[in-house]
Amino acid sequence: MKAPVPRLSRSLASWCRALALLGTGLLGLACSANPPPRWQEGGAPLLIQGARWDRPDDDPIEILPNGQVLEDGEPIMLVDRAGRVVDDDNDPVAILLPDGFVGGNDNELLGRIGVSNASPPNSPAAWLAITPDGTVVRYDYDGDQANDGRWVGCDGAARRTCTLVTHMLLLREYQRRPRSGVSVGIGVGF
Repeated sequence: MKAPVPRLSRSLASWCRALALLGTGLLGLACSANPPPRWQEGGAPLLIQGARWDRPDDDPIEILPNGQVLEDGEPIMLVDRAGRVVDDDNDPVAILLPDGFVGGNDNELLGRIGVSNASPPNSPAAWLAITPDGTVVRYDYDGDQANDGRWVGCDGAARRTCTLVTHMLLLREYQRRPRSGVSVGIGVGF
């Protein structure tokens, strides 16, 4: 005849399982990014209207009147009237704050936006401008200019929305660019 399992052991086992599940849930929360600052109340107001950026060596970008941004017809982000930007999975990416700074997840600074120009993170110099006729001008570190196509439909107050979308796409391009040179990372010691 088997000896009965004491009641304390069963409740201890249940308690340990619950603690393990709680730990797993908290670990998942610890790994998720915090949304940009002021996410709930929103940031700088934007005018959203249909616009199109024809790029010379790349697929066109379209902003639909509902704020959806398409690249070659495929959704890549959504911009709302409160300056919030979400990715194609509807996850927070950035917010345009009233002072022109662009805040990212975990309070990361993503640059600064004016009405028709933008600067990258940690730089006071512009890396793009949109001229009154919609031409996108990109600036390199030496201040040299390059024409990067033209926006149509970005007149008046809507220009700031086009500037934000252009800035976000340049950030994406910059983040995808392979890094060269020596860098220190995980596994490299001194």
